[in-house]
Amino acid sequence: MTRLIALLLLAGSAILAAGCNTVEGAGQDISKGGNAISNSAEKAK
Repeated sequence: MTRLIALLLLAGSAILAAGCNTVEGAGQDISKGGNAISNSAEKAK
């Protein structure tokens, strides 16, 4: 489970670095990453 979370965080960081050009874009990317982690945690219950 911790490996999955670490992998999602790493993937989210890569997307954040590659995809956002503004602070607003960064916030959206971070939000999407948080949602993905939350969804994965809910599925793992």
